[in-house]
Amino acid sequence: MATKASHIPRQKGETLHDGFLRHAGFKWAKIAGGLSLIVIVAYLLIDVTPRHNGGSWYGYTLGTIGLGLILWLTMLGVRKRKMTDGRWSLKAWTSAHVYLGLSLIVIGTMHTGFQLGWNVHTLAWALMMLVILSGMYGIWMYATLPQALSNNREEMTQGQMLDGLRAIDRQLHDAAQPLNPEQAALVRMSLEEDPFGGGLWARLTGRYRNCATLAAQTGMRRWTGSQPDTGNDPLERVDALLEKKQALLAQLRRHLRLRALLEIWLYVHVPATFALLAALTAHIISVFFYW
Repeated sequence: MATKASHIPRQKGETLHDGFLRHAGFKWAKIAGGLSLIVIVAYLLIDVTPRHNGGSWYGYTLGTIGLGLILWLTMLGVRKRKMTDGRWSLKAWTSAHVYLGLSLIVIGTMHTGFQLGWNVHTLAWALMMLVILSGMYGIWMYATLPQALSNNREEMTQGQMLDGLRAIDRQLHDAAQPLNPEQAALVRMSLEEDPFGGGLWARLTGRYRNCATLAAQTGMRRWTGSQPDTGNDPLERVDALLEKKQALLAQLRRHLRLRALLEIWLYVHVPATFALLAALTAHIISVFFYW
């Protein structure tokens, strides 16, 4: 069912990524930039004896601001379930999430007073930086990969690619009937291959070293040569079908790789966010316990 957000017009060449980053003339980029500038100037002008630290009044102020921002930023996942227009549309919320999240680099670091060590306080800062960096990676992925996904699909969905593979498999099964047992075993090896197999590393890199279809095609070339004819010879027909399947399989695997690259950052960003909240809780409790 279409939502209101789907009717928001976009200029030619504009992507969703451009939409939330450029929202309202970079409104949230300007707010976050101004906030960061104020924090830096205040850090340079305010005299804290003997030096800036998280336990000074300035450090507590930045810590409170940073904590509030972090808690608010974590609400984006809840906010995504509602699609609305206006000042606090999902696009506006996402834009604020990105730019205010980046401002935490300045706020959180100034809060520490650059006093970092092997303790729970630095752990909280490090986890915050991990969350921010993984988010930056996610933005870059969304900026570069959707167009590559579209180009690779060639107006085909993942389901249509799988249907195409199944159709080729049926043709391979029928074409392999006249072959001898050794040749038929090669075809069977390809038919039994799982197009989603290979593991996470293979999917991310696009390297399937144990591809059964490629092995079957290589084995079949012992009888057909490097450039098979597509005539009535059963071996040549099977070889041509294996080549066609290999091309479609490569397209599907490129699609899976791009999808994995587009989503993998969330497997760092989301758990790191929960770890950050736990570390912040320990940080706050320890501060007030010793304070």
